[in-house]
Amino acid sequence: MPRLMLIQPTQYDRGGKLCKQRRIFLPGLAFPLLAALAPRHWEIDVRLEVVDDIDFDADVDLVGIGTMGYATWRGIEIAQEFRRRGRPVFMGGYMASLVPERVLEHVDSVVVGDGEVSFPRLLQDFERTGRIDPIYRNPVTSLAGLPVPRYELLTSKPIGDRLPVQAGRGCPHLCSFCSIACIYQGRYLARPLDEVLRDIRRIRELGFRKFFLLDDNIVSNPGFLEAFCDAITPWKMEWSSQCSLQLARNPRLLDRVRRSGCNLMSFGLESITQEGLDRLRKDWLKVEDHESLLRRITEAGIMPSTEMMVGTDGDTEESIRATADFIDRTRVPIPRFYILTPMPGTPLYEQMRDEGRLITEDWRRYDGSTAVHRPARIDPDRLTELYWWLNRRVFSWRSILRRVVFRWDFWKRPLMHLFALVVNLHYRRYVYRRVPPNIF
Repeated sequence: MPRLMLIQPTQYDRGGKLCKQRRIFLPGLAFPLLAALAPRHWEIDVRLEVVDDIDFDADVDLVGIGTMGYATWRGIEIAQEFRRRGRPVFMGGYMASLVPERVLEHVDSVVVGDGEVSFPRLLQDFERTGRIDPIYRNPVTSLAGLPVPRYELLTSKPIGDRLPVQAGRGCPHLCSFCSIACIYQGRYLARPLDEVLRDIRRIRELGFRKFFLLDDNIVSNPGFLEAFCDAITPWKMEWSSQCSLQLARNPRLLDRVRRSGCNLMSFGLESITQEGLDRLRKDWLKVEDHESLLRRITEAGIMPSTEMMVGTDGDTEESIRATADFIDRTRVPIPRFYILTPMPGTPLYEQMRDEGRLITEDWRRYDGSTAVHRPARIDPDRLTELYWWLNRRVFSWRSILRRVVFRWDFWKRPLMHLFALVVNLHYRRYVYRRVPPNIF
């Protein structure tokens, strides 16, 4: 019986220590889905390094590593350790897919993009010849017919109270900084509704009453979202997801989303400067509407979580300080921030390189907390300083209590706000270790 170990690396803090947690609240879906695609005779061990230790001397035949962003470099270290022991290693994920040739210097194989076709072929090649090809690149054109993920590979670990379910992949927008836009090129693929509901039933069978709906922008398919909400409303489950703020422009759909059990939605606001958004090809999002649309989301009964960047070409020191005021004024319960980072393989990276604006091409520094490019209106070193100032300000006790506890709707949804409090304290702990708070 061949043995496969699938590993999701953690990242390092500024002191060189691996970031660890007692529990992971939003586990990913990739490994349970890949495991379900593997032949039954394969024995599969999943290691989530943020909660698991990795046994480099484990008796395995093949090692797979899935990474995103900065954690890719920890993934390369893990790959090197296994290869020293004679274990073949393949890697996948967004970063590996954007720069496969660079990653291939450290692994035996790279799975580029979707794995539904490539992964079974890789396993088949290994069983037949004992070898795997350097590159597997087989994009999917349909998400129909996917198996039920092997959720038991997650439930055996210290996780939170919800499991992931996928509704779709891709996004119709082509923002220049976005890895999703690079891989899917403006395509959006929706899964058949009955298969999504089938996976949610499996989650219910496992005793879970909450789920996280994985979708890069579910509001881009409003007909699907409406049908989905109508189907799950009678199930009385709670769910969360991410989409564009455009959801708030459709009051009828917003109401259906809330009535179906959605209590948390993440939105990519990116910036409070319209010039910054326009230059990133996200001109369809209007800064002047941020506050009113966030208010509609909150008044509908859905807690907003936001992601924002600093360091766009529209940013100044004043705009970054104004970003802190914006978060305090709108009382966003769960905010997250990153320095705009031109990730290798994206149009933004190519633009910055062609304009001579990259400070370094040492990708190990591309962690979202260090300026690696020269913005138009602010010094890079000052940008890095202000990034940490922004995080300390937003995750100060005063700001946390004001945004999460001392608000008009606290007693309408006290459990959700207590959850938000826990998330903020978790992020605060990372911020004061000077680690981007992007693990939960």
